[in-house]
Amino acid sequence: MATHSNNHYYVPHGSYYPAIISVGLLSLASGFIFSVASDKSLAYLHAPGKWMMIFGALLILAMTFKWMGSVISESVTGKFKSWEDKSFRIGMIVFICSEIAFFAAFFGALFYMRVISVPDLAGYDADITPYKDFLSTWPSLGPGGTVLGTEYVPPAHFEPMAAWGLPAINTALLLSSGATITWAHWGLIKNNRKQLVVGMALTVALGILFLGLQAMEYHEAYTEMGLTLGSGAYGASFFMLTGFHGFHVMLGTIMLIVILLRCMRGHFTPEHHFGFEGVAWYWHFVDVVWLGLFIFVYWL
Repeated sequence: MATHSNNHYYVPHGSYYPAIISVGLLSLASGFIFSVASDKSLAYLHAPGKWMMIFGALLILAMTFKWMGSVISESVTGKFKSWEDKSFRIGMIVFICSEIAFFAAFFGALFYMRVISVPDLAGYDADITPYKDFLSTWPSLGPGGTVLGTEYVPPAHFEPMAAWGLPAINTALLLSSGATITWAHWGLIKNNRKQLVVGMALTVALGILFLGLQAMEYHEAYTEMGLTLGSGAYGASFFMLTGFHGFHVMLGTIMLIVILLRCMRGHFTPEHHFGFEGVAWYWHFVDVVWLGLFIFVYWL
């Protein structure tokens, strides 16, 4: 049984959710390995691998939904007091710090390629490098080409993504979403439920629109610009950075939808609303990362 008092930290009861989610993760990972196995003797595993991936993903989603529902129930029934609120805030701060480190590693890789490795490859003497036609320019086409005899053949040409198109529109959308979620927060503090719900609905709509435009951008890159993951250092860094950011926007949008539904059901009060605040912190972090992407990936 769960125990709790105003002077003790709330200890939840035992849960089967982690065990079942671990089964889902095992099924998802195993299915992926089976589906990509290149050995012909394992070809019979390809079809089962696909279904194992689907089963694992559905199991993880179902258990996450149930688990989060239990946490929400604990919150609205008043089991979380000041001790728990403080620990949640510390946990969210640590989580966001880990996300900062994650993106810092990718930005560091981009800096290394642009400032160090690309100039170094172009600066080597032609007698000691196969990349004698490699140029110290960014966006870079390589070194992802091939060597035919003594000649280096660069990768297929591509067009870099311009900043002042869909990326600029998406920048405006995310900055606007940061304003709408802050406006919703003000409404919550003032106990203005209408402002809270409208602000959250606008934030969700802007997040979904951002994802839609990014999908259009990726489609244009692959079908019209020749820009793919295989397009040298530029293509790899472009899709890794923007793709992981898009994944974070998708997760953030899902969290915003959950918070919107909770707001519509009357959850949160001006005094107790860390569930809302934690998602708002995450969303502002996503906004800041996008500004860095827009400047260093698209613009410069």
